[in-house]
Amino acid sequence: MRSRPTLDVDEPLRAAPRWVLLAALSAAVAGCDLLGIESAADVAARQEADGKAIGAGCRHAARSVEQCYLLNKKADKSAVFTGWKEMNDYMRENKIEAVPPPPPPKPAEDEEAADTDSKGGAKH
Repeated sequence: MRSRPTLDVDEPLRAAPRWVLLAALSAAVAGCDLLGIESAADVAARQEADGKAIGAGCRHAARSVEQCYLLNKKADKSAVFTGWKEMNDYMRENKIEAVPPPPPPKPAEDEEAADTDSKGGAKH
């Protein structure tokens, strides 16, 4: 005769800590977004969006793509070009004129020299 398997009444209680631990670990891993840890895909998407915004801003400011590349050396060139081109198409479709950029700021040394000259010249 075969012996019947015995049922251990306490076995579900011993397995419960494993399931609780697994559930807690799953919840902790799912909360990584709350900790500010960015995935590689998030970083790439943000860099792409930044490059497009830079390119669109350059086009709206009547800057060429080459000037935009020189002013934003760390930006992804393909994203900058895509943003520039999309803004160019948008501006043509909606007949929007480019807004020329403001003149570059003068260096601080020139302003200080101009201040001393306007006060009666430099002291000797």
